Amino acid sequence: MHQTSNAPRCSGLTQSSCMHMRLPARLSPASLDTVARHSLPSPSFAWGSTHKLTGPRPRCHRSRSRQAVVTAEMSPDNASILVCGGGGIALDVTRKLKDMGAWVWMLQRSDSRRKEIEGMMAIVVRGDALNPEQVQKAFDQIEEVDAVVSTIGGTPADPTADSQGNINLIEAAAKKGVKRFILLTSIGVGDSKDAPPQQVYDVLKPVLIEKGKAEDKLKSIGGNMQFTIIRPGGLKTQPATGRGVLTEDVNVCGAIHREDVADLLVHALFSDKASNKVLAAVDQDQIMDKREFATFEL
Repeated sequence: MHQTSNAPRCSGLTQSSCMHMRLPARLSPASLDTVARHSLPSPSFAWGSTHKLTGPRPRCHRSRSRQAVVTAEMSPDNASILVCGGGGIALDVTRKLKDMGAWVWMLQRSDSRRKEIEGMMAIVVRGDALNPEQVQKAFDQIEEVDAVVSTIGGTPADPTADSQGNINLIEAAAKKGVKRFILLTSIGVGDSKDAPPQQVYDVLKPVLIEKGKAEDKLKSIGGNMQFTIIRPGGLKTQPATGRGVLTEDVNVCGAIHREDVADLLVHALFSDKASNKVLAAVDQDQIMDKREFATFEL
């Protein structure tokens, strides 16, 4: 129930207008051109609006009182977010965040998706999550990071990215002073071990164990960085159903579409209710055994 690609790593359980702009200290010519072309002021964003923003708004200097408010409750408009992962969920998250007016950087191991990412007016930062020095360099290239969303992962044959890759990101984020870290793992990790069928767990066991190490690191990192861990069920590639839900029930298992997972990740990112929570993500119409469970409302 886990999918990967040869380029950026992705994760999940799967069976099938002032001029004080927060810019990276160092940008490639292509990225600099992207920022230059898309840094005009844009309309303010209202949650649920269908208006498509044409680019990120220049960052304004925050007053001390405004900074206190942002620390308590981050707003999507003009937030600075690093998305780590190159699969469908990470790209969907980036697209949704850009539509909401956020600044978005994407950590990528290669330039294979650069054109697609910059076409969404996001900025590519090169680096391999398994290389601590490259991860640190990526964070150093961004002046300020409000939040990190990580969907990276490995395979049962090589699950190192599920643990060490995410741990490198978590440690660098804490050092940077990131306010929020959203980690995508999987149903079957930790106290949800008994949720998937035994044969499925046995196949994915190497991955699930490594994901558990990343979860443990995130929960124990300390400091002021809040976290949310999202554990999706079996991932599907069909269009979103809009029926994806979150739950604290560790016994729930089922399927969910990738785009619905991305939507839940973004909503959790900007919800105080999701702070320091571990939540399963499933489509409420695709639950194994049709069992009843309580949903977690953001």
